[in-house]
Amino acid sequence: MKLKEIYQLGIKLAIEADPRGKKVIEADLKRLRDAYQKMEEREKLSFDEDSLTNPFADSRILNGDPNKEIKTIMVGIDMETPELLLAHELNKSGEKIDLVLAHHPEGRALLQLGEVMDVQYDVMTDVGVPINVAQKILAPRIAEIARSIHPLNFQRMIDAARFLGLTYACFHTITDNLVYRYLRDGLCKKKFRTVGDVLDELYKIPEYQMAAKGGNPPDIVVGDKKSMAGRIAPLEMTGGTNGPEDMYAKLSAAGVGTILSMHATDKHRKEAEKNHLNIIVCGHQASDSIGINLFLDRLEKKGVKILPVGMIRYNRIKKR
Repeated sequence: MKLKEIYQLGIKLAIEADPRGKKVIEADLKRLRDAYQKMEEREKLSFDEDSLTNPFADSRILNGDPNKEIKTIMVGIDMETPELLLAHELNKSGEKIDLVLAHHPEGRALLQLGEVMDVQYDVMTDVGVPINVAQKILAPRIAEIARSIHPLNFQRMIDAARFLGLTYACFHTITDNLVYRYLRDGLCKKKFRTVGDVLDELYKIPEYQMAAKGGNPPDIVVGDKKSMAGRIAPLEMTGGTNGPEDMYAKLSAAGVGTILSMHATDKHRKEAEKNHLNIIVCGHQASDSIGINLFLDRLEKKGVKILPVGMIRYNRIKKR
């Protein structure tokens, strides 16, 4: 596969899994393209033209030729300078790695992390929170994330890839959307009496099993095994990063009982407790790995070789 074909496949699959729905995304892209045509040259100077066709601002080709043929990918959650150096050394040993693919964003994709957080409006709407309320709750958090990213030295890894002659990309919300849909349409559609029952079901998912064996199992951080589960929602699986703590009051009022999350701060935990919610922290690495695996399975099926580094690799197609 060519790099641009891998990129386009990722975008296609993520749009299909996106909580906003394909029609909304296509309408948003059309509005952006219309606005771009009216921009002054100074505005276009800093405009990311990839955003005209890719609605996921934190998922980009960071270095390399989009027409390059990709036969072997080294892929992981955090592919930074140490992993780039590892890829370079493996290439010197004859491995022939064609692409280093990160999950977490780098470069411009990292600077644009706040731009993907509006996906969370529709995640909240999906469980009953009015979209206008979701927007008002999330807006200050989105602005906070955008400000916090400004001081970062965002170009380091791109320069490292360039000096080492490596093709480099990151797919963040692209694969987060896949794990969101996997949990929403699978586990979250089932009925559970207690949070302990939900935890038991999570342990049936291979990535969570493998994480548990490595000492990082899913964990109930608000509530306990005997707590009544109520409605299950994968609230913090996609959309860039955690939303604000004050969303929990609205989620509880909308009828959510238990939240599946990748991670939760103490502030989030305390606010959830106050609003009578349960939280299961499923695990960041394991949850990210599910989304990445759902994408990698498609690539392996097309003959691409996968070298996983710093992630939990499980191939669902081969296991069928």
